[in-house]
Amino acid sequence: MNQITQAKPKLRIESIDCFRGLTFFFMIIVNELHGVPGISKWLKHMPAHADAMSLPDVIFPAFLFIVGMSIPFGVQARKKAGDSNLKIVQHIFLRALGLITMGFFMVNAEAGYDEARMPISIGAWALTSYLAFMLIWGVYQFKNQLVNIGGRLLGIFILAALASIYHGDQTQSWMSPQWWGILGLIGWAYLVSALVYLVTGPCLMKIGVALLGMIAYYAASHSAILFSPALNIFLSQDAHAAHSSIVLCGLLTSTLFFYNGSSVSAIVRLSKAMQFSLVLLFFAFALHNAYPISKIYATPTWCMYSAALCVAIYCLLYFQIDMRCQRKLANLVYPVASNPLICYLMPFVVAGILQVFKVSNPIHGLSGFYGAIACVLYSCLIVFLVGRLNQINFKMRF
Repeated sequence: MNQITQAKPKLRIESIDCFRGLTFFFMIIVNELHGVPGISKWLKHMPAHADAMSLPDVIFPAFLFIVGMSIPFGVQARKKAGDSNLKIVQHIFLRALGLITMGFFMVNAEAGYDEARMPISIGAWALTSYLAFMLIWGVYQFKNQLVNIGGRLLGIFILAALASIYHGDQTQSWMSPQWWGILGLIGWAYLVSALVYLVTGPCLMKIGVALLGMIAYYAASHSAILFSPALNIFLSQDAHAAHSSIVLCGLLTSTLFFYNGSSVSAIVRLSKAMQFSLVLLFFAFALHNAYPISKIYATPTWCMYSAALCVAIYCLLYFQIDMRCQRKLANLVYPVASNPLICYLMPFVVAGILQVFKVSNPIHGLSGFYGAIACVLYSCLIVFLVGRLNQINFKMRF
């Protein structure tokens, strides 16, 4: 029977954990760098029409890529536990719904609100929503299941109450998807890609066809010949298709490394993945004339260049950690890798607290080199705090 096989028998793939942990570590840095003046433009998000990409523009694709790498293991574990395809589909929808819901609330706390018409400040509104997230998706250890269920129901009630008191500004009457937020976009891409994997299984050719299909979908949505008002709603989801293409690149990479791994040497797996990275670079180069590089517009060129870089970085981590057994870096970021949602939310919690007390972010008062160093130190602090929370089992999972 076909199944995903690891090179070594262990509960987690350390190189994947390291990739995930590094992604979150750099996410915190680039998010803070956004408010620091006097730094290189290559440490800021590029404008939509720049036809270029910077370090921050690669972080979101790394999120999508690692989601794709994890999908086969999640599906495999559920099948091994005896779950039917229907039950796995239900889990996929619930997990996607969770990400989309959090993204939906978080993006409405960033823009589109009329604070003067709300009974609480937007900072307090956002902080309360984070509390609700933790109640709904927190890891509970109570023996009494009624307490566990009660906590989740309380979280749902809080979100409903927050939605009821929300007032939009002149651009919207109530809460709206806007751009869905990072978690929301990840949720949509995960939903599409996980369902695709249930159809394709760990077949490289089928996954590759699905990947090309996502790029073709984006191209169709931008084709003056194919585009028509009747297809507007269907083809306007081009960004979700583009983001899903990156997830599928991660899924394909995971399959290259770990599908039937016991019969293929590590060096062969590594070689094939490096070839895949070069293929993605070729496609990006070939598409560049038709689609300039743009994270904002989620162009295929940006997707393929980002995915190629992610594959190359993972190859390096795989070589260093899984093949050479050099695990120091993986150990440093493991706390974040094992509790990613808490790590993602923690900087927003800090920002919400500062907003409630009307205190400006001290990091943004710095500039240039000192501001950049402060961002790195802040990210290290978050990693440390997440590690301490792990020790008391303060975690969130879907």
